[in-house]
Amino acid sequence: MYIEILKAVFLGIVEGITEWLPISSTGHMILVEEFIQLNASVAFKEMFFVVIQLGAIMAVVLLYFQKLNPFSSGKTRTEKKETLEIWFKVIIGVIPAGVLGVLFDDWLNDHLYNYQTVAVMLILYGILFIIIENRNKRRFSHINTFRDLTYTTAFLIGVFQVLSLIPGTSRSGATILGAILLGTSRYIAAEFSFFLSIPVMFGASGLKLLKFGFDFTGLEIAILATGMLVAFVVSVIAIKFLLGYIKNNDFKAFGWYRIILGLLVLGYFVTKG
Repeated sequence: MYIEILKAVFLGIVEGITEWLPISSTGHMILVEEFIQLNASVAFKEMFFVVIQLGAIMAVVLLYFQKLNPFSSGKTRTEKKETLEIWFKVIIGVIPAGVLGVLFDDWLNDHLYNYQTVAVMLILYGILFIIIENRNKRRFSHINTFRDLTYTTAFLIGVFQVLSLIPGTSRSGATILGAILLGTSRYIAAEFSFFLSIPVMFGASGLKLLKFGFDFTGLEIAILATGMLVAFVVSVIAIKFLLGYIKNNDFKAFGWYRIILGLLVLGYFVTKG
């Protein structure tokens, strides 16, 4: 039992870091699972790797509770209105991924959840990060606050989020890249990516729980709770790090990291095969 809990701790650390940095949590999980495998059913593990995200998303809820709470007594009427507008933009933004995710969840798992897809997506988006950041040296963002973010732009960022349904893409990576291409600052791109994750990840986790059912063993509850708790704590640290990092740096370092990781994933599984 203790070994399984330690495995859950390590997986929670990986989830907490990779969920928010644009480096693909799926890519890391696929590699880590080669060396650290939970002693559980295939169905439980499939559910665990999705539902563990609930711990990560609660970090966003905690860190942004005041900013995202439209009923706060400390806000003026104007500020409450602006908060509601952020939520409306989030709702608009999650529609594309929400609809397509529900329709194609099983198909994507059956056909694209493999090391080849993950490795290619890691490398491809790594290259795109580098290209886009080099291009952005000569451009200035025109969306620097959530007031500047229109509903049309929010929807288009949501369209980019659809790309994250492909394993290895990275949900934060796809939305941040899309937002930057559409003219947002890195900071707004990152924050809006965090906000979009709230309904998406709650929805994905709820869907997986319903499919798995609620008939857990005591050990399964302990593993899931441990993974979620660790993912929550590490996510708080990772989000604060990312927001501090992008104030003075671009995303090219993450691009190079993705390329290296993609090559490692490809090399490892080809050699193994």
